Amino acid sequence: MKISTKGRYGLTIMIELAKRHGEGPTSLKTIATTHELSEHYLEQLIAPLRNAGLVRSIRGAYGGYVLAMEPKEIKAGDIIRVLEGPISPVEGIEDEEPAKRELWKKIRDAVKDVLDNTTIEDLAGYTDEGESDAYMFYI
Repeated sequence: MKISTKGRYGLTIMIELAKRHGEGPTSLKTIATTHELSEHYLEQLIAPLRNAGLVRSIRGAYGGYVLAMEPKEIKAGDIIRVLEGPISPVEGIEDEEPAKRELWKKIRDAVKDVLDNTTIEDLAGYTDEGESDAYMFYI
């Protein structure tokens, strides 16, 4: 399974909204500028996220988007499924011979497990602090 820019940028939108949760609406222009992404492309991605009930739009001069629920309630898998479709490493898994079918199922289940046990709150709180010294050698 390959996650396209739809899934990657959708996660970006949701992580940014989680970071700003409780601060009021955030515009797509702000997110696009922060991450050097196309605002027009983000507009295409926000519609299915809104239709799925993951975000709400706020109209007006200071409008934008907010999460429709708490960041700890939104799983990465929810976003990927909305934007990418079902999680599966290959199509037609049921037509595979038994040995390969089991392999594909194990891969699918492992990916689902990670996506469904990672919240947007987890992703919004992630930092690289301390990791930059992980490979630093001092003499």
